[in-house]
Amino acid sequence: MRYAAVMLAFALGLALAGLGFFMLRPTVDGPLSALRSSEIEAIVTSYLKEHPDVVIDAIRTYQQREKATQESEQERLLKERWDELARDPRDPVVGNLAGDVTLIEYFDYRCPFCKRATPTLMQLVTDDPRLRVVLKEYPILGKDSVTAAKVALAAHRQGRYAAFHNALMDEPGQIDEARSFAVAARLGLDIERLKRDMVSPEIERHLRDTYEAARELGITGTPAFVVAGKIIPGAVDIATLKRLVAQARRPTG
Repeated sequence: MRYAAVMLAFALGLALAGLGFFMLRPTVDGPLSALRSSEIEAIVTSYLKEHPDVVIDAIRTYQQREKATQESEQERLLKERWDELARDPRDPVVGNLAGDVTLIEYFDYRCPFCKRATPTLMQLVTDDPRLRVVLKEYPILGKDSVTAAKVALAAHRQGRYAAFHNALMDEPGQIDEARSFAVAARLGLDIERLKRDMVSPEIERHLRDTYEAARELGITGTPAFVVAGKIIPGAVDIATLKRLVAQARRPTG
């Protein structure tokens, strides 16, 4: 409701500007100064009914401005915090650990679009031996998502992160706590150690830090990729990812 109110107010503002009403002041002489607010409102309402495109154009303009402002702020934050985001030693990394380009993915094991994006990302790693991929556990789809992320980070301590990550992403159906442990057991992980490690304060802090950084960047859904100074929301095809990696690799200046 608040968004709709903002949109309507914005549209009314443009309509008023178009009609010249922003020039009205209580001290202005002439016929317009005698109009009551209800009369002005009736005129504006009539105008908008006859010209609904004004509302559509106003909303579109507002959305474009908001998007441009958000993207500008995201680019600033990414530039300012890139080393912190791309080089956090707690994050699992796949591909070339010393790669010349880093791509970051924020994901949730219970997100169907993340499951769909995983084979694409792994194919990208295979196709580009110079690529470094940082995997950010970003469990935003409930308690079972948080549990899966904790199990994955505990598996990382046993040196089996990539195997667990790919197996869980490939697991059919919805992921829950039982399925997370079943996958870990199938891979031969030490389950008792896993259960101890996953509740450690370090893993709790790691997830909290990742969550706070993502929110600050405006990442509210999964998957989300970060590369070439940009945030790309949603599952994208391999051609798009390759183009963005090539862009990041291109010399600047």
